[in-house]
Amino acid sequence: MDQKLFANRVQSEVASRLQGLFPQMPYDDAITFTAGSPAENLFPKAAMQQAYLDAIAAEGAHTFQYHTVQGPVELRERLADWAMKRHQIQDIDADNVMLTAGGQQGIDLVAKLMLNRGDAIVVEAPTYVGALSAFDMYEPTYHEVPLEADGMAVDQLEDLLKQHPEIKLIYTVADFHNPGGVTMSLAKRRRLVELANQYNVMILEDTPYRDLRYVGESLPTIKSFDTEGHVIFLSSFSKILMPTLRTGWLVADQSILTQLYKLKEANDLEVPNITASAINQFMAKNDLDVHIAGLTSEYAVRQQAMVQAIKDELPDGVTATAPEGGFFTWLTLPETIDTKALLYDICTPQAHIAYVPSKNFYAYKNHSNGMRLNFTGLTPEQIQDGMHRLGTVLTAAMTVTTN
Repeated sequence: MDQKLFANRVQSEVASRLQGLFPQMPYDDAITFTAGSPAENLFPKAAMQQAYLDAIAAEGAHTFQYHTVQGPVELRERLADWAMKRHQIQDIDADNVMLTAGGQQGIDLVAKLMLNRGDAIVVEAPTYVGALSAFDMYEPTYHEVPLEADGMAVDQLEDLLKQHPEIKLIYTVADFHNPGGVTMSLAKRRRLVELANQYNVMILEDTPYRDLRYVGESLPTIKSFDTEGHVIFLSSFSKILMPTLRTGWLVADQSILTQLYKLKEANDLEVPNITASAINQFMAKNDLDVHIAGLTSEYAVRQQAMVQAIKDELPDGVTATAPEGGFFTWLTLPETIDTKALLYDICTPQAHIAYVPSKNFYAYKNHSNGMRLNFTGLTPEQIQDGMHRLGTVLTAAMTVTTN
């Protein structure tokens, strides 16, 4: 096909960040730390099956009809209540809640709303690769702010905002960062909102892991400090119920939602009513807090297994984050190690282990010595085995590069 027929955003020389991210592992003993997958044995299968039946029973044939772009008002009311009680977001109702086709559509719609070609956006370094993939389509100018142990380097962010008043959007994963595993401190959350108000910048707070805390106390959301409508709060059911539901939700001021609904109508008209209605039935007849408590109890065991295996198995010179929740930890290796080459040359074909190398988690793909490891999709035994293999590979690789 003649490439000139395509829009600039899909020209062939612009590589997809997600394509080929996860290597094929055709080995019986393969252990993969790659995808951010929940544990399948923890899915509430029976309760969700019943929720679908209840949704059909409640609405009859109308369940399968066209519905509104807003989706079921009862579900949005429940989510507004959930946001107020669990996420400390006050003074909202169903009209402040928008349903999306997963959190990923929420990111894409916000990007489409705000970004013209060349517009300036701030992202963390590293940051969620799916968000960068969405932003890339609108050809922005990226400004990166490093991650610190307590989240985004806000002092550096302030310097950027002073130097670049054209910045329009700040994207952050404040709770149990993907891929970094760190959590933004309370002081930084407050300061971030102050900066957004001062410099008239929007914040997209992406929170798919927020409910999955294993250590310490929950912190208020960034949105809870928002007094001027500068924060869009985004969440998802993928991590706390099932990814296949493909249902996310965001909270924003009415003026923002009005514009987002225009974009969503052009995109897909509405979320699937049968799924939204089933989620509503699930929340009505099951205690979501109890379900999440069960998840965190199980995932905490896996998180501790990962933290211990890192201490026991990895060589000196490798640093790792110790996440208080979420799905991931982040390893930083000596700069002489290219983790993508290591993955495809040694880890996958020889050690039969896989991780996600760091390159695509950076806006400009300029860091090659990091890796993201998922621990929620594996048993403690698999984590221990996989980290032993990884430690062996890293010890050998680091010995070679220092000689």
